[in-house]
Amino acid sequence: MPITDEELALAAAQAGAAVVRAMWGTSLTRFAKSADDFATAADIEAEKAILDVIGTARPDDAVTGEESGRTGRDGAERMWLVDPLCGTLNYAARTMLVAVNVALRAGSAVTAAACADPFAGEVFWTDGAHAYVRRDARDELLTPSAESRLVDVNLDPPFPNAPAFRAAGLLGDPGFAERFRPRVVSTTLAVAWVAAGRRAAYVTDGHLRDSVHFASGIALCQAAGCVVTGIYGEPLHTGAGGLVVAADKETHDALLEVIAIGRSTRT
Repeated sequence: MPITDEELALAAAQAGAAVVRAMWGTSLTRFAKSADDFATAADIEAEKAILDVIGTARPDDAVTGEESGRTGRDGAERMWLVDPLCGTLNYAARTMLVAVNVALRAGSAVTAAACADPFAGEVFWTDGAHAYVRRDARDELLTPSAESRLVDVNLDPPFPNAPAFRAAGLLGDPGFAERFRPRVVSTTLAVAWVAAGRRAAYVTDGHLRDSVHFASGIALCQAAGCVVTGIYGEPLHTGAGGLVVAADKETHDALLEVIAIGRSTRT
């Protein structure tokens, strides 16, 4: 029987995660991508493993990989978005907070996605309708919750909406501190944690359409029933862009209120 898209996303993410685990703690060659960014040999090898799984099962699909770029037909209806090691700086510093992200965009929607945590042995995944976590070959439905009040804030550049919006500004905002407790995981694993009820929300700036980093996490949160918008409450990928994903409407509204107040003081 042919493999489904969601099972293929799972298999690809697990293949990448196996490489990330196997290379953990070894002396890794670094490849400079810019003055402030680099990939490691683990990023490269994990992406090769992922692309091999996808290419074997779906040879006609296009792929955009974080390290290898885009392959496949121009204008392809089906595009796989691959981030083989989200949290490279964490990984290089021997911090076990990383994710392996695989998502399929079919037309304008992400219809299957997986986000693997190589060290917890978990894979968060969605078929576009529901979201689950797979542990020990068993699936559990994801249930968002704002109970923790923990909000993860992405502090990595670029910041296209500065100075009106700076994610770092939330950390010192009295209104934010009154309602929430900030966290900085520095990997999109934290986006999946919102869908799983381990974070109340996640906030980042940036233009995220077809993002290899964020596509899987966003799809998970949408399928789990989270509230997902841009930083000022606009529909995703419109207006100023960015991302506010929250476990419920109350948390989302509270974050938008804090963001709006901060914006008004900077403009």
